[in-house]
Amino acid sequence: MFKSKRCAALLIATLSVGLTLNHGGQAISAAPSKPAKPPVVKNVIMLVGDGMGTAQRNAIRLATKGIDGELEMDSMPYSGLIHTNSADPKSFITDSAAAASAIATGVKTYNGAISVDLQGKPVKTILEQAKKAGKATGLVTTAQVTDATPAAFAAHTANRSAQSDIAKQYIEKTKVDVILGGGEDYWYPAGHPGYYPDTAEDAEEGSKGKQGNLVERAKKLGYTYVRTADELKRAKGRKLLGLFANEEMFQKRSEGEGKYNPVVSLPDMTKKAIDVLSKNKKGFFLVVEEEAIDEMSHDNNGSLMIKAGQQFDQAVAVAKRYAKHHPDTLVLVLADHESGGLTIETPGDADESEDSNTLSDENGPFAVAHSKQTFTLNWTTTGHTAAGVPLTAMGPGAKRFAGVYENTHIHDILETLLFGKRER
Repeated sequence: MFKSKRCAALLIATLSVGLTLNHGGQAISAAPSKPAKPPVVKNVIMLVGDGMGTAQRNAIRLATKGIDGELEMDSMPYSGLIHTNSADPKSFITDSAAAASAIATGVKTYNGAISVDLQGKPVKTILEQAKKAGKATGLVTTAQVTDATPAAFAAHTANRSAQSDIAKQYIEKTKVDVILGGGEDYWYPAGHPGYYPDTAEDAEEGSKGKQGNLVERAKKLGYTYVRTADELKRAKGRKLLGLFANEEMFQKRSEGEGKYNPVVSLPDMTKKAIDVLSKNKKGFFLVVEEEAIDEMSHDNNGSLMIKAGQQFDQAVAVAKRYAKHHPDTLVLVLADHESGGLTIETPGDADESEDSNTLSDENGPFAVAHSKQTFTLNWTTTGHTAAGVPLTAMGPGAKRFAGVYENTHIHDILETLLFGKRER
């Protein structure tokens, strides 16, 4: 009897929390509570593994941590899957320019476009909004600093190939605080080589800037210019330009060839960027890109794709360490698209790439860490694919990135978290 009365009392008490009575004795809903304020996000570190689909992440994980291991980019509390299609009228399969522009602006566009819409009109980027709000901003990459992915966050042009124009926009219009990566050739005019000599084995290398000597221009605008790991380590000040290669900071070639040995590692560039940007009391917005995952996937070079991915994961570790001591920091790890149509398979006697009935190019076998097992990598294309790509997140607001969504949704969530704007 007592138990029944107690249960009834508990039921009435529970209902009374969610209901009130009007004058007619009918139950009505209680007044809705005010919507919760978005989490406070002071800093954003977005790490982009260019071309890094699910298979690339798994190959890097198997080679580094083993079957049951987790990469730094995996051990994050929230995950999502991104649709990558562009709005290009000729092909919905995106390039890096359109994909990064969608993430940076929240607007899909055509392949080759750098943060302009289908009519060629500039669209403000999330990095530009952060700058306007008083935050420090940074771009770090192993590609040319003016390549498509970093460019989409800090420049506007109808054609991604206008890299000297992009460089000029960085320092004169967007005023990015920290710029670290390759691509020295686009900062110096033709006939005026910079610090890194042109290599005979790569005919594409050579100064080709069209906006004068932009390195000297950057110095006049207050940037500290560095060219080596030692110079980067010693650099002081809040405006930093570092160019560490003629073009990319690696040599892209097919399997068994090429080099991935940047003169400054991606983790070191990431740490330096955070050290400089974090001096701003209003926070910062930093984009970090590992380009070699994409380029090695284009060349079906599994060995160097994995090596680049391992360095990328170390850069993720740098970002996570900072975020753990600064809980107002949001860390995102994602890709702009997938490259190579990669699959992971058990090694067999036959190499499928030798079968005239398939389009496969096979690499391996590769050792699975902490195991006697091995795996092979099979590529189905040297181009991009429409495969969805994974995202992992930690920090304030990270749970909003769980689910399956278009790449433009990333921009919209960031606008809400950083500036309180309503999601589209």
